[in-house]
Amino acid sequence: MKTAIYIDGFNLYYGRLKNTPHKWLDLHSLFADKIIHVQEPSSQVEKISFFTADVLGKFASRGTLANEAQDSYHRALRNVHPGMVEVIKGYHSPQKMHYPVYKTPPDKSDKVAIWRLEEKQTDVNIALHAYRDALSGDYEQIVLVTNDADLVPLLKMLREDVGGKVKVGVVFPIKKVECLEESRPQGSALIKYADWTRRHILDEELEASQFPEMIPTKKKPIRKPSYW
Repeated sequence: MKTAIYIDGFNLYYGRLKNTPHKWLDLHSLFADKIIHVQEPSSQVEKISFFTADVLGKFASRGTLANEAQDSYHRALRNVHPGMVEVIKGYHSPQKMHYPVYKTPPDKSDKVAIWRLEEKQTDVNIALHAYRDALSGDYEQIVLVTNDADLVPLLKMLREDVGGKVKVGVVFPIKKVECLEESRPQGSALIKYADWTRRHILDEELEASQFPEMIPTKKKPIRKPSYW
């Protein structure tokens, strides 16, 4: 079953990778070889699209080191799986906003100026790429890695427009928890339109899907960022 995977990098990072030692993640190893193969053994992954945006170093706790780390990771994805993994970028938009100071009860007149960072174009990029590929006839299955309910209209339209011609899977990039209520992801509405769902990613799956610390290339080797 020819399969294309669409990964929301923002969701994956903040839902499953932040504050873990597993950021040097081999996406193909995790999703194609492990999770998706288990969910649908006939899957043959043809491409992985990774949607992200460049870090704004001036807002990052590590400054320009964060940009360098992200660049190394993107190079690793492309070099280890040439022609298989594509990195599709939106951008971050910093905006000065005024929000009420946290207090109870809220006082709308007591506001503070903050920087608000929004990632732009990711949702629409995922939706357009997945929809176009589903209609192309080149794929028999598409898999979304996200828990973003903003993508519900995409799955609803796919169900209406391609019916059973293209199978849809959804992987929620969150940690497994024991309590059912706690494990309910923000994008649980996606389940309604999916043929199958995987509601978590395990620590041991992440640990077993890491790139080697040094990746050889024809030029300078790519090294895992020291603080990762």
